[in-house]
Amino acid sequence: MSSTSRLPVIVGFGGINAAGRVSFHHAYRRLVIDAIGEQARSRTYRSLARLMNIDADPDQSAVRQRIDAHTLVRRIELFDVDNVVCHKSAMLRPQPGGDTLSFQIARRHLPDHLPDGWRMTDVDERTVRVDVDGGVDVLFPDRRRSRVSAAGQVPTGFDPGAVYPSRNHPRALQLTVFGASDALRSTGIDLDVLKQAVAPDEFAVYSGSAMGQLDAEGYGGLFQNPLLGKRPTSKNVPLGLSEMPGDFVNAYVLGSVGGTAGVIGACATFLYGLRQGVADIRAGRKRLVMVGNSEAPVVPDVIEGYRVMGALAEDEALMALDGRSDQPDHRRACRPFSDNCGFTVAEGSIFAVLMDDTLAMELGARILGSVPDVFVNADGYKKSIPGPGIGNYLTVGKAMGLIRAMLGDDGLRRGSFVQAHGTGTPQNRVTESHILNELARVHGIERWPVGAVKAYVGHSMAPAGGDQLAAVLGQWADGWLPGITTIDHIADDVHSSHLHFPMTHLEVGAEARSAALINSKGFGGNNATGVILSPQQTLRMLERRHGAKAMARFRQANDRIEQAAADYDAAMDRGEVAPIYRFGEGVLEGSDLELSADAIRIPGFGLPVRTNPENPFGDMTG
Repeated sequence: MSSTSRLPVIVGFGGINAAGRVSFHHAYRRLVIDAIGEQARSRTYRSLARLMNIDADPDQSAVRQRIDAHTLVRRIELFDVDNVVCHKSAMLRPQPGGDTLSFQIARRHLPDHLPDGWRMTDVDERTVRVDVDGGVDVLFPDRRRSRVSAAGQVPTGFDPGAVYPSRNHPRALQLTVFGASDALRSTGIDLDVLKQAVAPDEFAVYSGSAMGQLDAEGYGGLFQNPLLGKRPTSKNVPLGLSEMPGDFVNAYVLGSVGGTAGVIGACATFLYGLRQGVADIRAGRKRLVMVGNSEAPVVPDVIEGYRVMGALAEDEALMALDGRSDQPDHRRACRPFSDNCGFTVAEGSIFAVLMDDTLAMELGARILGSVPDVFVNADGYKKSIPGPGIGNYLTVGKAMGLIRAMLGDDGLRRGSFVQAHGTGTPQNRVTESHILNELARVHGIERWPVGAVKAYVGHSMAPAGGDQLAAVLGQWADGWLPGITTIDHIADDVHSSHLHFPMTHLEVGAEARSAALINSKGFGGNNATGVILSPQQTLRMLERRHGAKAMARFRQANDRIEQAAADYDAAMDRGEVAPIYRFGEGVLEGSDLELSADAIRIPGFGLPVRTNPENPFGDMTG
């Protein structure tokens, strides 16, 4: 980071995944529930019980067992895996010895365009007889059993569409409203305060979904409805768009008129958006950025699509790994860096709020960490589009170089750790471990700790990097690196001479390691590695830049912000707070604006949008 760069500081973080509500480290503590003390454990179960609409006492053993069973990766509950609706094609032929197939059908059920060879005879006003020479192709309604029955799902009992007027929104957008609201409120700073402190065009939202919304309310309905005898709705196309989570945040949560984009990069999508936000803040283009993603791919068609690619952990393969034939171990479906057979699909919504360091100091914002940079590189020429390439060597190498430049050799060797992509596929365990191991070797790292939280929450596609970030921030709060507890050994083909893959929770202390790498190896060659600095390291950097007096003022203001954030957290655990959803509120027209040659003033914002920039090409123009 150059001396003139603004430092992007994480001041809020929230959402939901298979482990629960992400803000205030609730989801993280579900991962390490067996390692934390009873007080923190009780608080975690109470948060989950409220989220899951469980009225019984969460300190009771039976209730805790119920919560455990219906969080994290588990048997799919969002649809009936034993009765997936499908159709089977067939041809109806005449009986033996006959040349004509005859049947009766209601006149209103006749297709608009009759197939060739159909001859019709009226039976009555409502019914016709159809005679066909040869046969008729038909589709019979059928059911099939899904060959994949495990997924990461938000805790059972939590219905994202029931906590606000969802109006049949696709599930990913329902999760977006909850996740973005949770992240914003976790800052402890009211939105109206932010709108007075930051110019309208100094906000930005970078959000999307890697696959779009593929359930019946989105693209699923668009493509399936005509084949099911239904019509597409007017919402199928717009609500299915990949950038729609960001559009929802702008239109219904923040009311932002600032920068926006859905920066999509397969499994690296969260880090792609984070990179854009970090670049904007460092360059001074934006002062407040919300970054995050939502995905809801736990639908039969998506799972079957990944399965036929050979990408998912199928039930039979899981049972074969365990030497059993009765039932797969759903909880252990994802097994990063061990003998494994594929990844596990998951849903989730994760958002982070970032500010430049000066604004964070002025507002007394919560300091959860900082992001000096995110690196992105493609793979170059490839044998196949999902195959591995060299791009991730570049992103990890540059991230390690930045940590070394900022914190020194010892800061990299003894003060850093990795949250790996860790999908649980045979290919990933070899390729990612080789990247991390070889780069650890050249930097003189002996036992680099490597976590892989997909073992707990599955692979949520676009928000996956956010799941990893949640684990990183939680480790700095409570001091535990979540172990890869779904495995009992490291596979023989994993490169591990300079790496440490803990299979039980590893106590490292909240301040022992100041930097983390979040790594993503996305489909198609979308590689990204983010550098995250701890809150303690961030505070040291802030004091060095802004001075002791400014830090004293900051801490005084921060006390109020931390209390406001804690009050929100407690209210959420009591079930008293609904997500922010401002449908049709504060809608502005052009006539509401105050226009001048040098600025545009927007009602609700304290500062104007400046329209008198300096000429950036003064040496080339008059």
